[in-house]
Amino acid sequence: MCAAQDGDSAAYATLLTEMLPLLRRSVAYKRPGASDVEDIVQEILLSVHTVRHTYDPERPFMPWLMTIAARRTIDAARRQASRNANETAVDVLPETFSRDDAKSDQEIADDQAFLRRALAQLPDGQREAVELMKVKGLSLQEASVVTGKSVASLKVSVHRAIKAMREFTKKEGWRQ
Repeated sequence: MCAAQDGDSAAYATLLTEMLPLLRRSVAYKRPGASDVEDIVQEILLSVHTVRHTYDPERPFMPWLMTIAARRTIDAARRQASRNANETAVDVLPETFSRDDAKSDQEIADDQAFLRRALAQLPDGQREAVELMKVKGLSLQEASVVTGKSVASLKVSVHRAIKAMREFTKKEGWRQ
């Protein structure tokens, strides 16, 4: 580690190579059955690389290294516990739509016709902005080039158009 701190890249590569099996064993021992052992080892290596300047050559290397390893392993366990507290495991993922509940071709056509009517009631500038950005998928910058309008003007047009279309759907009683 002393040579690595002095800029010897070969010594640093050797150090990392020799640390790897030790770190793998240490993490596997502390987290038996964990599937993220390699991820934790990589985090440890990144930490060692980041804080290598803090190593004091007057002190033993292994306690310094194992302290870093222990802390990264604990961090990983905390992340896993936090993740497990907020997740629910299921054996079979539910389908978003079952076949019986999915929209029929007629319902899809009706929805499209309704949206065309909602678009048609918009002023020309708003309709053009929505068609370019929401239907055709152009970015603000691309739509700005096509229309000659500023990005800010397009944002306002789209915002007002969506608000007007919401009002139209409420007024017309569109089912969703």
